[in-house]
Amino acid sequence: MRTFGVEEELLIVDPVTGEPLALADALLTGRKLAADDAPDKPRIPDPHDPARNDSDTGLTAELKLEQIETQTRPCLDYEELLLQIRQGRALADSAAKKHNARVAALATSPIASTTHTTPNPRYATMQERFGLTVHEQLTCGFHVHTFVESAEEGVAVIDRIRDKLAVLTALSANSPYWNGVETGFESYRTQAWNRWPTSGPSQIFGTHSMYRRVVTRLLDSGVLLDEGMIYFDARLSRNHPTVEVRVADVCLHAEDAALIAVLVRGLVESASREWRAGVDPAPVPTVLLRMAAWQASNCGLRGDLLDFGTFRPAPAAEVVEALVDYVAPVLAEQGELELAREGMRRVLDRGTGSEQQRRAMQEGLAASSDAAAGLAAVVAHAVDVSMRPAEAITAREKAPVLLRVRQS
Repeated sequence: MRTFGVEEELLIVDPVTGEPLALADALLTGRKLAADDAPDKPRIPDPHDPARNDSDTGLTAELKLEQIETQTRPCLDYEELLLQIRQGRALADSAAKKHNARVAALATSPIASTTHTTPNPRYATMQERFGLTVHEQLTCGFHVHTFVESAEEGVAVIDRIRDKLAVLTALSANSPYWNGVETGFESYRTQAWNRWPTSGPSQIFGTHSMYRRVVTRLLDSGVLLDEGMIYFDARLSRNHPTVEVRVADVCLHAEDAALIAVLVRGLVESASREWRAGVDPAPVPTVLLRMAAWQASNCGLRGDLLDFGTFRPAPAAEVVEALVDYVAPVLAEQGELELAREGMRRVLDRGTGSEQQRRAMQEGLAASSDAAAGLAAVVAHAVDVSMRPAEAITAREKAPVLLRVRQS
């Protein structure tokens, strides 16, 4: 089984008003590395390990001081990953509580607030270069890393999963509100994130050398600051031997996050087998992939998605089921098929994070006709759900650390 791990970006909030709080510096005890810049990302330490260095919180700064990122170690199975996701959330929340704050797994802030860019020279340059895109980029994503044996295999995987990633955007949708406004989207984070010049689906590369040529051409354009700004939906990690899939909103429920990661690992393994069997990637035009991503962002699981086989509209439930069916042989071998089907049904039955946010808003408005109170109720609900069940966290044995990926 391939090892896999995740990064979660969490919102730091006032537990009463729901307003985002610029406290990342305080939570990080001086650590100011951004996720894309970190040469060796810190892993979440075991809180039960007496040898743990308390000065290393295992948390990482991001673009905005109102957010914090956690990372898991490489894991082998769903249960281990779920534990570490909960452990990371509890770690971040514990740090926030020391400053009368909490953290919430919200992909955008329901409440309007002035944001603050993390003070470092790179971000200052980005602010000057990209203006309003940086100023408004308080978005929280969920990134899944899956082990690959070589960069060549990684590119082959990227080429063969690109047509299926929009389904994960719909399944993870958790951002219906943007700065106090109902957006009409299920994943508005996707819309805000896609303002970046390299974000979104990529072309079919064919080989690792072509992937590197495209990256080099993008850097030579002078538009990007550095390779950290290669924001493809799926890319090769610069720091680990993994493919990094970046299309999901941070998930309200930790269980949904672990489910997304299991599906990503299934996609990576399935794609690798196709590559080794000589199966070419589906030649879907990138413009169609953008359309599928937009539809997933707009409708989530509430309407039609674009079927990843035909790219014609089909009920969202059918498209999600088709994705699970596609990776079913791999999931069955790994003992995760029923787990994935149960998780899929759970999300379809209770709704995505966006649907739950809207229900929390209605309940808040029922108690008070004030819109601000309704949005504060959304954040309070998110804090509660995000941290469930923090008290059940126990120590687990560390998984092996992956070696650095080679980039030519």
